[in-house]
Amino acid sequence: MNTQSTPVTLIGVPLEEGSGRRGAAMGPTALRIAGIETTLIELGHRVTDSGDLHPVPAADLPEHPHAHNLKIVGAFTRALEAKVYDVASSGGFPLILGGDHSLSMGSVSGMARHAAEVGRPLFVLWLDAHSDFNSPATSPSGNIHGMPVAYYCGEAEIEGVLPAGRPLVDPTKVFQVGIRSVDPREREEIREHGVNVFDMRSLDEQGVAAIMRKVLDTVSAANGLLHVSFDVDFLDPDIAPGVGTTVPGGATYREAHLIMEMLSDSSLVSSLDLVELNPFLDDRGKSARVLVEMAASLFGRRIFDRPTRAA
Repeated sequence: MNTQSTPVTLIGVPLEEGSGRRGAAMGPTALRIAGIETTLIELGHRVTDSGDLHPVPAADLPEHPHAHNLKIVGAFTRALEAKVYDVASSGGFPLILGGDHSLSMGSVSGMARHAAEVGRPLFVLWLDAHSDFNSPATSPSGNIHGMPVAYYCGEAEIEGVLPAGRPLVDPTKVFQVGIRSVDPREREEIREHGVNVFDMRSLDEQGVAAIMRKVLDTVSAANGLLHVSFDVDFLDPDIAPGVGTTVPGGATYREAHLIMEMLSDSSLVSSLDLVELNPFLDDRGKSARVLVEMAASLFGRRIFDRPTRAA
């Protein structure tokens, strides 16, 4: 992606039903209030805000005892898959404002369809405290926001949400960074399917830069497209408290910025999710502002570009 020439389309996804608690539906509004559009425009990008998706619950989907709120999550999945595909296939950059992480069932699936059409492999960089590789058969909670990675890899098939035979993501092309909360069965599934996991110990031992060089070199060598999915809980909750599933010991402010800056330098990123922001749990908009700053780094801003207050 050449961020200066690729038009950016903001897609609001006020989805909270995948998480099991209220509040994430306010995330898109909070990100807009925090200045996501203005920030990117000031960096020289062409930005269109397409508004929020508001699909009608999918009446054709069944009530699922182990995949809660499937009718509404399925409807959002379908609508977002189509929207992301349309934006990407027309040469744009889909920037998804969430919303809980179940939305990635739609965003990644839309990018997978686009990648298949242009004949390039799709890679996913999953910045999250959780692996989200559960399925209805393995999930302890039944909350779908813990299933999107398994879903878009074809390992958590929820029949009827998207067409059978849809393009999938190879699990070995998924890179998960910052992981620190994984269910026991989920750990077995990740290992079995070859997902690349760099947990917080890996970050401590190897350093963010070395890990990101491995990821970016792999994507570049394959001439791949790269979808980035940034969950607020990737960050330490002291930095970004506005999330419903806080896990201590997350990435620092500088580690996260370095990741986004290296992604920007690579020009490999094709699409971005910003997810799990729950303004109801936030501290006066702190987490929303941090997410906007992270997005700004991906789109070309450097820390030294920001004015600092004189002492």
